[in-house]
Order: sequence, then structure tokens, then C-alpha cells
Amino acid sequence: MTIEKFQTEVETLKKFFTKFCKEKHENQYSKTYDLEYKESNINVELNLCEECYSLISYSFDRLKGCPHEIKPRCRQCPNPCYEKQEWKSLAKIMRYSGIRLGLSKIKDKLKRKKYFLT
Repeated sequence: MTIEKFQTEVETLKKFFTKFCKEKHENQYSKTYDLEYKESNINVELNLCEECYSLISYSFDRLKGCPHEIKPRCRQCPNPCYEKQEWKSLAKIMRYSGIRLGLSKIKDKLKRKKYFLT
């Protein structure tokens, strides 16, 4: 996959994990995660608890090792690389955050529309 696609995937994971951890867990701490992908260095600022940090680190490792040039969605991948328990945990986070992030986008659009109508 391209470096740009990799960065997009990393940012998506970061956004979903941050949303989930902020609303579900306590004791978050700030940490910089350094990723190297195709001779490119990417620094990711994370503010997560230990449990979420461990799972996002696992997810980053799987993302770096993805053998597909055109990356499919993980749930549609013919050879999944996630262990079953980690997959269940990640699916829970993605489902929770995806719904809330989608709803917050709709809420923002409605606020903007209301602002323009008044």
C-alpha cells in the first residue's frame, strides 16, 4: 500500500481508539508512537490507557505487515492476520467509535445548517 494510504489508516485507527478510550477508560497518558513504513517515519501522538495502547500497537504492527498492495478492509481480507481475541476487541472499538463519530458529523452538519438558517 502507498505511504499516503498507510498514513490514512494510521490516522483512522488513532481517531477511533482516542474516541473509545476517552469515553470508556481512565488513566490515559500521552505517548509518541514512532512508525517506520517503506523508509518513511511517521510519529503519532497518542493519549490512551495501557490497554488501548497495547491494542493499537498490535494493530499498527498488523497494518505494517499487510501484504496487500491495495489494502482491503480487514473483515473482507482473504487471509486475516489478527488473532481472534484481538480482532473481537478491535471490532468492538471500531463499532463503538464509528457510530459516535458518524453521529457527531451529522450533529455538526445540523448545527451549521441551523446557524445558516437563522
